[in-house]
Amino acid sequence: MKKLLLIVFISSLHSLNAQVYDTLVWADEFNGTGGVDTSKWWHQTILPNAGQSWWNGEIQHYTDRDTNSYQQNGALYLTALKESYTDQNVTKEYTSARLNSKFAFTYGRVEIRAQLPTGVGTWPAIWTLGQNIYEVGAYWDVQGYASTGWPACGEIDIMEHWGYNQDYVSSAMHTPSSFGNTSNKGTQYVNGVSTGFHVYALEWSSDKMVFSVDSTVHYTYEPSTQTSSTWPFDAPQYLLLNIAIQSSIDSNFTSSPMIVDYVRVYQSSQLSTEELKEASVEGFPNPASNYVEIVQPYEHATAQFTDLLGKVVLTQESLDIRTKIDVSSLAPGSYIARITDAQSGASVQRTVVVQ
Repeated sequence: MKKLLLIVFISSLHSLNAQVYDTLVWADEFNGTGGVDTSKWWHQTILPNAGQSWWNGEIQHYTDRDTNSYQQNGALYLTALKESYTDQNVTKEYTSARLNSKFAFTYGRVEIRAQLPTGVGTWPAIWTLGQNIYEVGAYWDVQGYASTGWPACGEIDIMEHWGYNQDYVSSAMHTPSSFGNTSNKGTQYVNGVSTGFHVYALEWSSDKMVFSVDSTVHYTYEPSTQTSSTWPFDAPQYLLLNIAIQSSIDSNFTSSPMIVDYVRVYQSSQLSTEELKEASVEGFPNPASNYVEIVQPYEHATAQFTDLLGKVVLTQESLDIRTKIDVSSLAPGSYIARITDAQSGASVQRTVVVQ
């Protein structure tokens, strides 16, 4: 599973006049060991449905344990297990993991190279939700971004696979105009999804979504009229990786992983410089305790933290590309970190939670 981190990529799916996504803006190559990189991923574990279950009749607990999600041999292992597990005063007989990316973006190409789990009743997914979704325990809700519900936030299902229909993968769109058992979907047969790796990809532009596996397109979503009902997709989305367990799970099932070789997000150099730079400004860890590390692309930048009343509580000048900022003096709460380029005056805001 040795990999090269690509800096320039030109997709074979593009025509000469199409958008080219040639700038890598975010990735995880999973080259670590042990638990997932918490500067990039958030474990979503809180039961949302009246504190009893996940949606769609799923019967698993999602946990933040290394037994359900860990890095090994250059890959992420996201593993569903048959085991009795009690959390939030609810006991379930299966566990898995659900990861939210601490990165949200608008438009681009997403590539995930993965091997899928096997077993009737397994339901792995690679997908996105609007950064603005209200969902208890979701990363961006916790960060204070929630402003709308599902499906108004938009959902993009890059890959879904149901164990009862082995080797058929699906992509789908959920919007106010069509959601749940949506009509906006496409599928293809891919031989050996659970025995080998395949590249699942989304290309998202301002007017359409194109879904493919190993560069073979199986679905394009391109509504003739774009409204908030058909196209809530001009705002940031974030990535999710998970394996759900359905009530139809095979009684002989014990465990099976989704193995992810890499996740990569590309955007276009045809976007403005500021759009690309804004996408590459992040702060980790978040929530923070003693320090937050600001990652930003400007050569001469300043960080200014304000509380929710607009009072400046912390300023640091002369930021490097990666700079650790001591926030131990700040009271627990949410702050707005404004990163400003001294040369152009351009600025980017991020919410930072201090605990």
